[in-house]
Amino acid sequence: MTTSRRTVMAAAAAGVAATALGTGPAFAAAPASRDARPHKEHFGTLPDGTRVDRWTVESGGTRLGVLSYGGIVQTLEIPDRHGRPANVSLGFGELAPYLTAGTYFGALIGRYGNRIARGTFTLDGRTYHLPVNDGPNSLHGGDQGFDKRVWDVEPYAGGDGSGLTLRRVSPDGEMGYPGTLAVRVDYVLDRRGDLRISYEATTDKATVVNLTNHTYFNLAGEGTGDVLGHTLRIAASRYTPVDDTLIPTGELPKVAGTPFDFRRAKPIGRDIRQGHQQLVFGGGYDHNFVLDKGVTATPEYAVTLAHPASGRVMDIATTEPGVQFYSGNGLDGTLRGTSGALYRQADGLCLETQHFPDSPNRPSFPATVLRPGQTYRTTTVHSFGVR
Repeated sequence: MTTSRRTVMAAAAAGVAATALGTGPAFAAAPASRDARPHKEHFGTLPDGTRVDRWTVESGGTRLGVLSYGGIVQTLEIPDRHGRPANVSLGFGELAPYLTAGTYFGALIGRYGNRIARGTFTLDGRTYHLPVNDGPNSLHGGDQGFDKRVWDVEPYAGGDGSGLTLRRVSPDGEMGYPGTLAVRVDYVLDRRGDLRISYEATTDKATVVNLTNHTYFNLAGEGTGDVLGHTLRIAASRYTPVDDTLIPTGELPKVAGTPFDFRRAKPIGRDIRQGHQQLVFGGGYDHNFVLDKGVTATPEYAVTLAHPASGRVMDIATTEPGVQFYSGNGLDGTLRGTSGALYRQADGLCLETQHFPDSPNRPSFPATVLRPGQTYRTTTVHSFGVR
């Protein structure tokens, strides 16, 4: 079967796939297209009167909708093998549900993506206390994290694609985090339709930072059912097991012989109902995978997600050392998405590129400390194609 993929990391993908995942498919470049200028429209108004806009960007057959509220990827439309587009990102058709749902659909996550145990960490001898909003732990920056803030948005001016630049200054002490953090995030579609998300931040005090995006993907199309038949492979030989509150234990066991072995592509539903204790803790997959490539200066291959029936394929390359695979365990049929369908368990999945959960309390994990004079930079590329 012929496979095509629009990608920026062919060399890295070939190297990792051959060693960790088996021989990868051969990819042919798709034709480029003319970039379109971003379009802005009114999406809604917050209770305090703040306007929320929806920006639309289109390039290379991909159409992206982003909200100024939370930097949310509200829609992401890509074609199937017959050229028919579908929105593959879970979300809502109006603003109100985003304010209350608690699912982080499509959102920018910060200051710290994932969990920090008991909402505390110590840095340079001082202990900081964060809001506890996930059992005993702090999740995704607290109850008023970056996903609940309105961002300044403007068309991307980098010249290497069509997209958006989002900016926000998080004041010293916001959600308990030290330092005034100036953040820039670029969402850019290149001429082949691949999506690059680049993050940059500076601080005036030592702090911890771990930014990511929380899009829920369903390559069959949002609202079409569960993702258990999607195939997934992750270039990770180890993962970080968790306790019953989903905080890493500090161990880095091998995935071999466990349901967490995605080094070769397999259906997501194949092992998800096994009685493995880690799957019981998470209600499915909700775990950080330790990417074999580690931290890299430029994005390198990490993940392939595919939907056999439509032919859609998404590859992820990143500079980050980990990826959180969440199988949509908390979706319970109470939320109505952009298509009007109710979202049920496993109707979407997240692949959040990141540093590891609870790293500020785990000196053995890759560090997440940012100091004055340093610049935090990380990039993740989502490449779309068909088989």
